[in-house]
Amino acid sequence: MPLPLPSSPPLRFGANYVPSSGWFYGALDRAAADAVRRDFEDLAGIGLDHVRVFPIWPWIQPNRSLIRQAPIDDLLGLIDLAAEFELSVSVDLIQGHLSSFDFLPSWVLTWHRRSLFTDPEVRAGLVAYVDRLAREVATRANVFAVTLGNEVNNLYPANPTTPEASTAWAAELIDAARAAAPRLLTLHSLYDATWYEPGHPFHPADNVELGDLTTVHSWVFNGVSALDGPLGPATVTHADYLVELAAATSADPTRPVWLQEVGAPRPDIPEHDAPEFVRRMLGDVIANPALWGVTWWCSHDLDRSLADFPEREYDLGLFTVDHVAKPVARELAAVIREHRRPTGRRPALVCEVDLRAEPERRGEVAPGSAFHTAWVRRRRTGPLAIVTAARAGDTAYLDARGIDTVLPPC
Repeated sequence: MPLPLPSSPPLRFGANYVPSSGWFYGALDRAAADAVRRDFEDLAGIGLDHVRVFPIWPWIQPNRSLIRQAPIDDLLGLIDLAAEFELSVSVDLIQGHLSSFDFLPSWVLTWHRRSLFTDPEVRAGLVAYVDRLAREVATRANVFAVTLGNEVNNLYPANPTTPEASTAWAAELIDAARAAAPRLLTLHSLYDATWYEPGHPFHPADNVELGDLTTVHSWVFNGVSALDGPLGPATVTHADYLVELAAATSADPTRPVWLQEVGAPRPDIPEHDAPEFVRRMLGDVIANPALWGVTWWCSHDLDRSLADFPEREYDLGLFTVDHVAKPVARELAAVIREHRRPTGRRPALVCEVDLRAEPERRGEVAPGSAFHTAWVRRRRTGPLAIVTAARAGDTAYLDARGIDTVLPPC
């Protein structure tokens, strides 16, 4: 007889915080407290419980031996304002990459050009930075996590690396953050090339072995929406598919997966389809027992007076720059009110690819692959796990993941 499923903790719902005024450039002038309060009031008002925030690395550490206290104090003030609205906070450390721009200090650029991932002096500077910032934010009770940085693999290939160097780099910084702030979750953040591109130098094993839980970022402009349109099954289940890949890749069957970024980008998801996309996508991924929480990208739209962003970046917010709740915000709020965590078991589709051991085969599980197509087809009848061939006969493992039936690959 299968073991009873362990009780699941409540799902977390939050937003990646993009200020409604001035984007992240507002930090250069110390954002007005009342403006930040208004932003956080918007988010708390639709039932969100956390925000993910993004201090800009080169503004805090403009020289390898200089870490400025003033922007750190501004960050702590931001965290305190979130606490006023009972919002807990996750802090990304190395920004790094944001909305198609890379923010890097001059001491790794121009005549000083050297790779973040391989140069020993740069890595020493980053250890000092991560140590300092993690210690500072851990003084605030409403901070629950630090992430090394936002999609740090976007900083490749401008910063050359190898799989071995990428793993060592992340492990070193995670160790530094844990030592500095042992009560916080410490996380690694990578965009989906690590799951889908065979030659990418950041490997799936890093996602599921480094840090305290796995993070995934689901963006349907990666080609998924081209398979079957804005409301097609491949599009609306992509978030669930990534969470499942992560769960199946981990050696720990109980390791949680945080959907740390998901959004409704135009033109892939037209404005009139966005609320339905939100409801269907969240309905599917919430059924996944591995899911820790969902953090929407992003809180507020980007002011169109700011130039040179990709067109889709301007309209990703839950709220306009004038604090009007958009249809996606109202739909998200309804899902938060109405959702229930699943209690039943589900079947699993066997995947012949073990992403931890065979990263060179990542293309075989990428969107549009034979495996992905088979999973999407079967997923239409209800929740569907993924299990590697090596684990398909491991009864204890299957029980821990709530899997009652193993389906052969198609």
